[in-house]
Amino acid sequence: MLELISRTRSITVEAEEGMSLLDLAMKHDLDWAFSCTRGTCARCRCFVEEGADFLEEVTDAEWDRMNPEEFEQGYRLACQALIKSDAGLIKAVNKPYF
Repeated sequence: MLELISRTRSITVEAEEGMSLLDLAMKHDLDWAFSCTRGTCARCRCFVEEGADFLEEVTDAEWDRMNPEEFEQGYRLACQALIKSDAGLIKAVNKPYF
């Protein structure tokens, strides 16, 4: 299961292997902040409260846009955070910089 929390509402949906957190937010019409979907704008930054282990590794695009401390704290770019095949509960909150 995947719980996504935006500024105005939250949804709980099935976690779909290979899809990004942003893909699923868009698929379910959640008002998630983003501009590019490629990891260059960093507007889709989110805090992964639960289930970070069920996401693929941090991508080069994320390393280029974020500080290592952010990853340690639990932040990811939703467009780059892909769901693994053996996903359990994932909970992410949209936390853009601005």
